[in-house]
Amino acid sequence: MQRKKWVDQFGHIVLLGLLAGCATTAKDPQDPLEGWNREVQTFNDKLDDYLMKPVAKGYQWITPIFIDRGVSNFFSNINDIGVTLNDLFQCKISQTGMDGARFLVNTTAGVAGFVDVGSMIDLPKHNEDFDQTMGVWGVPAGPYLVLPFFGPSSTRGVGGLIGDAAMNPISYLDSGVISGGLFGLNAIDLRADNLANEKIATEAAVDRYAFFKSAYFQQREYLIHDGNMPEGEDMLDIDDEEEFNKNNLAPVKPY
Repeated sequence: MQRKKWVDQFGHIVLLGLLAGCATTAKDPQDPLEGWNREVQTFNDKLDDYLMKPVAKGYQWITPIFIDRGVSNFFSNINDIGVTLNDLFQCKISQTGMDGARFLVNTTAGVAGFVDVGSMIDLPKHNEDFDQTMGVWGVPAGPYLVLPFFGPSSTRGVGGLIGDAAMNPISYLDSGVISGGLFGLNAIDLRADNLANEKIATEAAVDRYAFFKSAYFQQREYLIHDGNMPEGEDMLDIDDEEEFNKNNLAPVKPY
């Protein structure tokens, strides 16, 4: 039931995006829905300013550091299930074993993942998701697409989000109350952890929209190629997904 709900919601989002794009004139072939995308980014920014940021600041203020870290570790541990599966889908056999072991160690010795024991014993966190897997399989990214609540994405990225949700056990807990609450807590925890990073995009470029679009595609390519980018491709100075979290207000992937 929960998985069907995800599919229906994303189907409606994509349909609305295509309808909105019919009224726009394509300038960037990678961004034929720019009119829709800019409006959604504005919506996401305002939602962040008036809801997510105040809630995240309140969460950070009332939550002790060790609990905040424990909550982040808990969701990161759940995410390692999907990471391990995507390792396997990409034929990264050695990394599959490492990430599977990391999940088992953190779930047991780390008390359901609240303590990151894996990193203490040289089992580092890896970043793999279904969008990367499809990229490794040769599926093209497709047009840029800014999703309400989720932020920068692509048509392939929508499939990636659905795949990640299907690999996340939280999606199957109940009809929506508990799972929705946990996803909401994860979003707030992520936003609180990245309050200090939001100035980077604002100060990096005159056009925040163009910055996020370029950074999104480059960051996705960086992850798909595991950092081994083809020669001649310039990269923005972005280490990971933190700079995108301001626009990823309700991410499926718990990092």
